[in-house]
Amino acid sequence: MEPREQSVSRWLHDAQQQAQQPPLRPRQCLGVGGQVVGTVQEDFVQGLGADLLHANGLAISWRHGLWVLQGEGDATGCLNRLADAMRAAGHCGAWRNEQLAVRNAQGRRVATIERAAVRPLGIATQAVHLVGSVADGRIWVQQRAADKPTHPGKWDTLMGGMVSAEDTLAQAVERETWEEAGLRVSDLQDMRHGGHVEFSRPSDEAEGRGYMRERIDWYAVAVPAGLRPDNQDGEVQGFELLDLETVTQWLLEDRFTPEASLVLAAYFGWR
Repeated sequence: MEPREQSVSRWLHDAQQQAQQPPLRPRQCLGVGGQVVGTVQEDFVQGLGADLLHANGLAISWRHGLWVLQGEGDATGCLNRLADAMRAAGHCGAWRNEQLAVRNAQGRRVATIERAAVRPLGIATQAVHLVGSVADGRIWVQQRAADKPTHPGKWDTLMGGMVSAEDTLAQAVERETWEEAGLRVSDLQDMRHGGHVEFSRPSDEAEGRGYMRERIDWYAVAVPAGLRPDNQDGEVQGFELLDLETVTQWLLEDRFTPEASLVLAAYFGWR
């Protein structure tokens, strides 16, 4: 094996190991409406306190090996009031006013919740990424804004974003591609679904209380000559068009986010 191949192999092994890590602290299952939907740190309920939960019309009790969230209304209402309580206690990530789907252990959607609460509650999420190449094989990459709550200033694929509760995968790709890159999917060519990568690892959101469980579906597309990405939502510093050697070097130097790194590795067919 050539030295470059050895470096890539070691890097990929480390990146895959980093993507699958146990929690830093013990976590216990969280249920609502008869469904297990996430996990919380073992001191989660104590950290919120019964008074704050009661003020939001909620109670959490330990039953049959898991914490059970109870309150008036459906699971969505209870979970979002829990998110409000967590926000008041400083136990949330950055508040986004965006609802994400909540699924049970079988993958069936049972509720929605504010995005800021998903990592502290260990709720599984979905995301999409887009790898955009030009005719000579070079790849468009973006640099995340310096004020992003996660991985500020790191490099990313042409587009990477969450799948909201209102989105199908196709709708998420279309929306995020416009918001992040100012490109219409209808103007791009040869789009294909390349596969998916999965993450289960501690999250630094909410002062390290979070746990990330996420499936990322990635797509590859050809960006026609004359089209240039142009950020629309203020979350991207800029874009670069890089040859494959440079992308590889930047991956080995850990300039990309962990998510983009594994997506690009899959795009290159590294195993």
